[in-house]
Amino acid sequence: MSDEKSLHYSEDDIKVLEGLDPVRKRPGMYIGSTDERGLHHCVIEIVDNSVDECLNGYATHIAVTINKDGSVSVTDDGRGIPTGIHKAEGKSAVEVVLTKLHAGGKFGGGGYKISGGLHGVGLSVVNALSSSLIVEVWQNGHYYIQEYSRGIPLYDLKIAGDADKTGTKVTFLPDPEIFETVEFDYDRLKNRFREIAFLNKGLVIKLEDQREGRERKETFEFKGGIIEFVNFLNKGKSCLFGEPIYISKINPTNEVEVAIQYNDSYVENIESFANNINTQEGGTHLQGFKNALTKIINDYAQNNKIIKDTEKLSGEDVREGITAVISVKLTEPQFEGQTKTKLGNSEMRGIVEKAMIEGFGSYLEEHPKQAKDLVFKCVSAQRARDAARNARDLTRRKGVLESTTLPGKLADCSEKNAELCEIYIVEGDSAGGTAKQGRDRRFQAILPLRGKILNVEKARLSRILENEEIKNMITAFGCGINENFDESKLRYHKIITMTDADVDGSHIRILLLTFFYKFMRPLIEKGYVYIAQPPLYKIEKNKEVRYVYNEEDLDVNLEEMGRKGCVVQRYKGLGEMDDTQLWDTTMSPENRTLLQVKMRDAEEAADLFNKLMGEEPELRRQFIEENAGLAKDLDV
Repeated sequence: MSDEKSLHYSEDDIKVLEGLDPVRKRPGMYIGSTDERGLHHCVIEIVDNSVDECLNGYATHIAVTINKDGSVSVTDDGRGIPTGIHKAEGKSAVEVVLTKLHAGGKFGGGGYKISGGLHGVGLSVVNALSSSLIVEVWQNGHYYIQEYSRGIPLYDLKIAGDADKTGTKVTFLPDPEIFETVEFDYDRLKNRFREIAFLNKGLVIKLEDQREGRERKETFEFKGGIIEFVNFLNKGKSCLFGEPIYISKINPTNEVEVAIQYNDSYVENIESFANNINTQEGGTHLQGFKNALTKIINDYAQNNKIIKDTEKLSGEDVREGITAVISVKLTEPQFEGQTKTKLGNSEMRGIVEKAMIEGFGSYLEEHPKQAKDLVFKCVSAQRARDAARNARDLTRRKGVLESTTLPGKLADCSEKNAELCEIYIVEGDSAGGTAKQGRDRRFQAILPLRGKILNVEKARLSRILENEEIKNMITAFGCGINENFDESKLRYHKIITMTDADVDGSHIRILLLTFFYKFMRPLIEKGYVYIAQPPLYKIEKNKEVRYVYNEEDLDVNLEEMGRKGCVVQRYKGLGEMDDTQLWDTTMSPENRTLLQVKMRDAEEAADLFNKLMGEEPELRRQFIEENAGLAKDLDV
């Protein structure tokens, strides 16, 4: 029973959070989360303010610096935050912007025509969540400065010198009391700033890391705008047209830019933006683009008798192999939530459709050869999709996707609670034999695969479902694929790729991860997929045994142990190890080198695999080295 005090509820129990207290009390409401994503969102909020200056023609350069102490500085050459005294508040406009929620120049009044920030909470939220923040403004021939601690000003805005330029610099140190981590990821920021530079011709963004041991800097400037963006996304792919199709429409209160290119893959890659904000969940502008694309291609195909009047290509058919960037800029954008992942302005659907019909429709009429090549590609996609559907239905009728009969090569574990079970995907029967001997059969299952599995990135679904190794994995996991994926039926909560330590093993690991990503993506997004890294070498000297995982570690260990008298064994495969060695180095929960591939959301999963499957060898190698400890010279 509740005590008397808990039953009492009066006006004294109503708490009023003043100033920025609500932000510190519930930071997730304002920046989405307090993990790495929320931390980096703070930088983006400040940069977005500088980008708004650029969008409205007042700035051309932005500099972002990760300082030696872990703080971040964002500098622009815009007009500078107004420094005059705000009549209603009785304090400087700088302080109002930094300490009042929903205060800013983006609510009308002519401060900004186009803006990514709508709610007026960005800068003040960052201030509230920073252990310290310094704002510097160059304006009216003066240099102004003010410092804050956890949102509280340490002194009034003051003039600290003269200035012959205009602009703003904000330096903030995130509060470790708020954030789970205060370590900024250079690559994460780099990807976002490169994106912004693509979307704004003439904008220059400089990024620099001054932290000890991590020093590097880059400049992003793309005079070709989103045309260069599409070329970047399609780098290394064989494309249908020579150059991306570019569409631009400028209206009194909005602008539409679209760049389209088709490649020879089967993957759809469409990036949509509104006022430079990456609308990851799409919105009305993306709907307008998709609707218009489907209608234009169908109309052209029917008018030119390529398909019958009664036939129709689906949206999936016309988007197979497309790479497109859609960028809209408007005066009054309506986003869903502060993190702005979906555009809600209903008028943008029709505006984008009209721009597409005028631009893309005209292109097809003026380029009949390219238009016919595109339509034939779409018709081919339709036929392949029908064939895949028939193959899937046939496969289901044969019981592959819903089979309860486990693969013959699977050595299952005795534990029935999926949360305690793990399955090792190993390379070949020899490795499978060693793994079966070295495992703990209570909770560890072993599934050997024969050689390299099919590259699902380059194969049709009908062929994929006929592949024996893939069918074995689908059956063993028990959770189905694609729209039939059912997490509750997953038989193992740790799916561990344990391939050989050589280049071929690394390649197989990449192919496995690609299959998981394309057909069982929740496995990756929810942290079920792991990578076990077996040693490449064994070193013995005077009864001392060491295992090393790459060439660099081999040299280091040989120097430490003294090369003379060392016996070095290179493992060509897991089958060369005995069961005890495999358990001690890789499979034991206490001792194995187990690297978890886990993302908190679909955005991070997509980002990981964009890097993983990217066309730039150096980017892949860097990612693999930093995130998965795979072979240095992997060449997929």
